[in-house]
Amino acid sequence: MALLSTGSVLATLSELTQVNRTQSLLSRVKDLSVSEFVCLLDFITAEFQQFIRAIELINNEALENMLEKVLEAITLKIGQILEAEHTTIFLVDHDKGQLWSKIPEKNTHKPVEIRTPINLGIPGHVASTGEFLNITSAHPLFSSDLEKQMGYKMHSILCMPVFSSKNQVVAVVQLANKAGDVPFNCEDEECFQDFASSIGIILESCQSFYVAARNQRGAAALLRATQTLGQSLDLEVTLQIVMEQARILMQADRSTLFLYRKEMQQLWTKVAAADGQTMMEIRISSNRGIAGYVASTGKGLNITDAYKDPRFDPTTDAKTGYETRNILCLPVFNSANELIGVTQLINKQQGYFTASDEEFMRAFNIQAGIALENARLFENVLLEKQYQKDILQSLSNAVISTDMEGKIVTINDAALALLGCPTADVHGKNNKHLWEQNLIERLVWEVVPIENLQTRLEDSLKTGAKHFVPEQSLTVGLYHVKSEELGVKSQESEVASGENTNETYILAMRDRVYPNIFIPWNIPLASKPILLNATSVKPIERSVNLTVNPLTNPEGGVRGGLVVLEDISQEKRMKTTMYRYLTPRVAEQVMALGDDALMVGERKEVTILFSDIRGYTTLTENLGAAEVVSLLNQYFETMVEAVFNHEGTLDKFIGDALMAVFGAPLPLTENHAWKAVQAALDMRHRLAEFNRRRIVQEQPQIHIGIGISSGEVVSGNIGSQKRMDYTVIGDGVNLSSRLEGVTKEYHCDIILSEFTYQLCSDRIWVRALDKIRVKGKYQAVNVYELIGDRNTPLDDSTHEFLSHYQDARVAYLSGDFSTAIAYFEAAKKIRPKDQAVSIHLERTRNYLKQPPPDSWDGVWTMLRK
Repeated sequence: MALLSTGSVLATLSELTQVNRTQSLLSRVKDLSVSEFVCLLDFITAEFQQFIRAIELINNEALENMLEKVLEAITLKIGQILEAEHTTIFLVDHDKGQLWSKIPEKNTHKPVEIRTPINLGIPGHVASTGEFLNITSAHPLFSSDLEKQMGYKMHSILCMPVFSSKNQVVAVVQLANKAGDVPFNCEDEECFQDFASSIGIILESCQSFYVAARNQRGAAALLRATQTLGQSLDLEVTLQIVMEQARILMQADRSTLFLYRKEMQQLWTKVAAADGQTMMEIRISSNRGIAGYVASTGKGLNITDAYKDPRFDPTTDAKTGYETRNILCLPVFNSANELIGVTQLINKQQGYFTASDEEFMRAFNIQAGIALENARLFENVLLEKQYQKDILQSLSNAVISTDMEGKIVTINDAALALLGCPTADVHGKNNKHLWEQNLIERLVWEVVPIENLQTRLEDSLKTGAKHFVPEQSLTVGLYHVKSEELGVKSQESEVASGENTNETYILAMRDRVYPNIFIPWNIPLASKPILLNATSVKPIERSVNLTVNPLTNPEGGVRGGLVVLEDISQEKRMKTTMYRYLTPRVAEQVMALGDDALMVGERKEVTILFSDIRGYTTLTENLGAAEVVSLLNQYFETMVEAVFNHEGTLDKFIGDALMAVFGAPLPLTENHAWKAVQAALDMRHRLAEFNRRRIVQEQPQIHIGIGISSGEVVSGNIGSQKRMDYTVIGDGVNLSSRLEGVTKEYHCDIILSEFTYQLCSDRIWVRALDKIRVKGKYQAVNVYELIGDRNTPLDDSTHEFLSHYQDARVAYLSGDFSTAIAYFEAAKKIRPKDQAVSIHLERTRNYLKQPPPDSWDGVWTMLRK
């Protein structure tokens, strides 16, 4: 067998191992002598050593720099051989359709990369056609822009193509300005052709090594990134990992991952602040800038010159001094092909981002999308778990969830409080988690002693049935005891007390057979069982509404139970009390608002009604105590109904007086002044009916006076720690009380202040009674006698009376006392017994005899309450 030269043995063997040729290889090797076989092995070893060196070269991180040095040396030597003043080798970038090269900068001599389209200028023509150009004068293909980038003037040019082994142009060598200021000649062209093929192979090999090395690094970085991304489910940590691995993978200066929030139409990310420690959040609109374009279109962008792209915003560069050269920005999708983010890489450290870079980044983004989706799902699970926990703890009702055996899984704070578990011990330490530890895994009916709870829960777990049982009794006992009395070790006592002390709490439930015995349920299961006598246990009694529901999975199957206990103990007590003072509707509303509706002081606009029995002392002096109580109860019963019928609140009884508020504690559906007036008219009507019954029973009639005023008051629970009452205080209260007393002076049953009258003047008939200054007040107020509501028309006599009285008041206030007397006397003829007319006649006649001072304003000061 004739042996091939080194470098072709493996190729030959590879060909021989193709299908149906293995036997040929075996037969040829079989006939080799020992020396020939050893020689074959040496050739194969030599070739493998070359492959190993090639692999080592590919894995060498300095390969790119090495290739640049080789290219620089070739460029220098070509220029020397052909005596060119400037030599440039343009490499062909077929991915981007460009020619590129690195030339030293004038001042710093640092390499600067320049790029030109593959079809532009003299080098572009040579690269496109594969034909050389030797130019000695001006040429239409000459590009002044390229000359400007090169940084020197070109007088003569020899531009030669360099071909690869596959006869493809891989580079263009441009030689400019031959020494001696003479043109390049045919000898120069032939000289270049002597080494052009070698240069082509070298450049082709360099590019192959470069691509292989880049792919090797990219694959390794992608593998590291994939492994690293799977290590965390924390969204913020995942963001940092993605950004750093993307930067390493693409050899970029900077990298940013923007997450997309569809509901807010925003892209956001977190970047390290100036201190390098804290993370700073950045938010941008999802339709602006480079990242916004990618997010809104779902298409990637590979920008070679950021400042030439109209979508780029250079303001950040202007502020920071950083120069953005090129950008690779790609979308990130989740498994459902929905956009969840955008990766943005800035300034590739060597050159521009290539199509190969895009492929690697898209592969990376697939892994990043999976990692982000997992992190976001995990974050949502944690948020949902915390959300459910917060909801459970915020519920005012006691909620206990169980497994399929009825054992407690979760229990909220309200349930601990309902069962009497003291979450704070004698030392003030929070024992909530200790109580939870002691309750979890116990059967719920063992710790919640409600009749038939076990039966209902088991039915719910078995059939999915729902149960609601109102007003169930729950009784547990609380026992404070020394730990040594129980024979409980210190560690076990900590479960109940939360401290390594000698004191602990025992919660117990009453034995169903022996009611005088309580059985502890919060003692650890391993402890010695004890029984407690009922006399030593403080019972905690509750009234609850019980709800038992199944917990279901998404398929509809039962996976546990839910026991809800609504504590209605306080509600029952409050209802009993509130129904004495409020209408049922208002009481229900206050109950729905809770205790704070009454406890918190508020300023409100309300109307106050005071009523009092006239001549109460004379009326009751001949009655026994039982008769007095019976009379007042009958009277107040009908008067309170009038208040409640018109949405009033009974504030208090003061002896034979009654105080009602309209507009507190809750605002009314209608004008509070009108409601109070309606209540007063109803009281007038009810009193007439009440007196008719008393006349039949030959009992003396009752007469009352009512004062009504409106204004701002302070409402709330007022009193001491031992006794508090809901009431209102303020000038409106005092004035209405005084007006009730004024009814005695004018012999009227209902008097309104001007403040109440102004709020419902279009609904009522009144008489402008007087302008008075009540005792204890400096400010005068107009008062009105309430006649009726406008739904009932006035008779002619009343109209005439009111007209005379009004005319008399006008003349009186203007100081025309003679005219006033005439009108008052006309009114008196209609109603001879009207006290207000008599009072004004007396005042007017006195003023006629002795005129008042010039400062007189018609106000009458009351000297009595």
